[in-house]
Amino acid sequence: MMSQMPQPTALSRCPSCEEPLEAADRFCGACGYDLSAVSAPPRDHPTITMNGTSAGLPPAVPSVDWPLVPEAGSADVPAPVHRAADIRGTDSGGSELPHPEHQEHPHGDPAGVRPSATKRPAGQPSGVRFDRPSEPDEYPLAPPAGEAGTARGLPADGQDPEVPADPRTGELPAPPAGAKLCVACRAGQVDTDGYCENCGHAQPRERDHMEKELGAVAAVSDRGLRHHRNEDAFAISSTALPDGSPAVVAIVCDGVSSATRPDEASLAASRAANESLLAALPLGTHPQQAMHEAIVAASEAVNALADPSTAQGEHAPHVNAPACTIVGAVVTPTLLIVGWVGDSRVYWVPVDRSSLPARLTEDDSWAAQMVAAGLMNEAEAYADERAHAITGWLGADAYELEPHTVSFKPDRPGVVVVCTDGLWNYAEAAEDMAEAVPLDAAERPLHSAQVLVGHALDGGGHDNVTVAVMPFPAPSQGAGSA
Repeated sequence: MMSQMPQPTALSRCPSCEEPLEAADRFCGACGYDLSAVSAPPRDHPTITMNGTSAGLPPAVPSVDWPLVPEAGSADVPAPVHRAADIRGTDSGGSELPHPEHQEHPHGDPAGVRPSATKRPAGQPSGVRFDRPSEPDEYPLAPPAGEAGTARGLPADGQDPEVPADPRTGELPAPPAGAKLCVACRAGQVDTDGYCENCGHAQPRERDHMEKELGAVAAVSDRGLRHHRNEDAFAISSTALPDGSPAVVAIVCDGVSSATRPDEASLAASRAANESLLAALPLGTHPQQAMHEAIVAASEAVNALADPSTAQGEHAPHVNAPACTIVGAVVTPTLLIVGWVGDSRVYWVPVDRSSLPARLTEDDSWAAQMVAAGLMNEAEAYADERAHAITGWLGADAYELEPHTVSFKPDRPGVVVVCTDGLWNYAEAAEDMAEAVPLDAAERPLHSAQVLVGHALDGGGHDNVTVAVMPFPAPSQGAGSA
């Protein structure tokens, strides 16, 4: 019986070296990887705007009269801060946030979080990393001198004089000081194009995995296992208020995949918001007002990336302009301020795990709008493929900028988790996020951020993953930024 020939691949890039592929390729032309062994990945749910162009979305639903959002001007007096053990708060317009009482959710999230859409069936494994199957090295490196070579009676350098030296595995000169070594073979020097001169592997880009830590906040961002680049960005910093007390800042942005240059949008927004907060807080601006102004500054920075030549008429929005979501938090010794536009989130996890955790943000998403308008219940809305389509974002083609800001005064120590949907898709309900956060998160924020990113990667890593971890209250320390 004849063996079945490998079928043409449906992948656009090689899962081993990311070389572009043709539809009829059965093996990667760059590294020789067997493409027939790769199963088709499940459908992703990228972040998209309601007027985005991501393929696979069902036809748009009929027009809906959405509930009006109270307007908040940059000159408004910040809403009063509420003391609340159960984490109540007010939005930037001064209205109290929807907050079901605890007795209505005896085992759930006090913020009314929907059940996790990523719950796995009973008996299913806890998650499989999308790693390629084990295979021999493409270019095995020469064994160390004096081991395999001398065992066969070869010279001490391990090279058989009857066999020509292989330039790929031969001894390489020591790289110059400061040169970057290949992450695959740990021997070759990386050229200016980002490829190893020894084994030929493409090297990870700078934004594929990023980590930063200050004393009172840490953040980690990773490309994930399915996307070819990281479109998330973050900024963390600390400063001092006029009375000398510390203020710690974390900003996380998620590029809109259906827009152009989403990675540039997220980077510009995170930097602009962080700089705005660092300028306003030391002057005595109320943190909630400063957060509102920071989101406006981030929006202007993203708008500036749009190409005016793509506008269609005087009043038409920019076509497919760069766009991103934003979420941020400011922690002081007494206050916790949260601001956002889009579907990135902030969670509150008490140090005392006998207290209830909470989700502190409400998504600007299709599903959330359907539920708010009374057109669907949560189960119906979040089961729809359009559930993750966002209705609020930063960008020149956004309908209207509506920054949400909330102020809290927690009565106990806790940890603030600021993250993109690349994480919360795998820990959606507040209790699920609390379970994923290490018990020592307040003492080891960087380790905790690394653990949370690992949780998302172990769950499938379908999206870019970014998370910042901030202990509350802010500890006294010197100012700095990163």
